[in-house]
Amino acid sequence: MSSSETTTDHKAIQKWAEKRDGKPAVIRAGGKGGVLRIDFGENEEEFDGIGWDEFFNIFDQNKLAFLYQDKTKDGMISRFNKFVERD
Repeated sequence: MSSSETTTDHKAIQKWAEKRDGKPAVIRAGGKGGVLRIDFGENEEEFDGIGWDEFFNIFDQNKLAFLYQDKTKDGMISRFNKFVERD
């Protein structure tokens, strides 16, 4: 796997997701607003599509950072991502 990076920059996160046809989503569960996800359109029933404004409100309220990979080790575009606690 190619190296991963972490960011809290809203524009960088949105640009990364949209380059991969990803859309903001949430799994409605406890916590402040739900569990964030990037939906790549693979029929995840528990995903609720939301707008970027709501997405980033939840992101900031929960003090999250976005861990992501831009390319795989063989140079292909990667979709690897997860949300982690900010340092």
